[in-house]
Amino acid sequence: MARRNREEALTFTNPSSSSSPITVSDPLDAEFGFSRPDFRTSQLAGSVEFYQRHVFLCYKNPQVWPSKIEDSEFDQVPRLLFAAVMARKADMNKETRLTICEGHDGTETSNGDVLIFPDMIRYRSMTCSFGDSFVEEVLVKNGEWLPGTPERLKGSYVFVCCHGSRDRRCGVCGPALISRFKEEIELHGVQSTVSVSPCSHLGGHKYAGNVIIFGSKINGEVTGHWYGYVTPEDVPVLLEQHILKGEIVDWLWRGEMGFSEEEQKKSQEKRIKLNGETDVGKNAEELSQTHKSEKDTAACRSRLEVKGCCQGNGNLHCCQNPVFPEKLENLDANVGATKVISDKNSSKELNSGIKSLL
Repeated sequence: MARRNREEALTFTNPSSSSSPITVSDPLDAEFGFSRPDFRTSQLAGSVEFYQRHVFLCYKNPQVWPSKIEDSEFDQVPRLLFAAVMARKADMNKETRLTICEGHDGTETSNGDVLIFPDMIRYRSMTCSFGDSFVEEVLVKNGEWLPGTPERLKGSYVFVCCHGSRDRRCGVCGPALISRFKEEIELHGVQSTVSVSPCSHLGGHKYAGNVIIFGSKINGEVTGHWYGYVTPEDVPVLLEQHILKGEIVDWLWRGEMGFSEEEQKKSQEKRIKLNGETDVGKNAEELSQTHKSEKDTAACRSRLEVKGCCQGNGNLHCCQNPVFPEKLENLDANVGATKVISDKNSSKELNSGIKSLL
């Protein structure tokens, strides 16, 4: 009976949640999305493996990406480029990652284009016959690839893991984040300087939504920062604080390209100390509680608006404790208070979780 009530509760939609494709009515969210049981239960800082260069091959879209692109008959270009990179990996003086991102012919990220960070360059129209020469000249010798001309990239580049065939969590969370990023980029009028693209497996599915932001500091140095457990509601913060102001959002921060796992933790500790803070905003346990409170409030609001009554959602029972429209504002205020409280927790609590394997 309890299971039946839970499933029935999920049939209601929340009219106020139009900003995100994922709502309280989506059963996938409860199992794989932002409401899943393991969401925000693991330590984030120090969860990025050390690497120094990130290569993105623009190719098709997440709907057609198989679980392991490199091992399939998917398409020759990504498969052969991956093989060429792995064959010469020991000869590269920079630890290099290869990831697939979405590509569409005739756009800024056409199929076959290659983006390289932190170099901030683009090569156009990679084909299967050029994979070996590209790897040799650019990734091994750190030179230029003669069949192409490197183009300088400007602005900030955001990549969101949407590789659903690899892990359902990324498949559910990723598209919702892409939609919200596009909304906020347009709202802030920064379409010419900020780009967002879906990408394939990054590492750490359990941290979905996973986001990487590449951009330049004031001194011109290009960095790549990883964020985890990102929800659509966090997107405006990442855009306004990290991309537009250059300030790291520590309570969502996983790590940075070019830093070892230990260096990532020390970097965060130093940053917190320099800022005169005693915490990084929120710890994992309280983030989960805050998120649950927000979800329960949204569920109660939707039931009130749709049917005027609900059968219960967690610790909230609208029929036993009616919440009328004029009191909804107070209900939201309570959730806001929860956020304020959670903003005052110590970094010691945040970093107390046991680091798990990806």
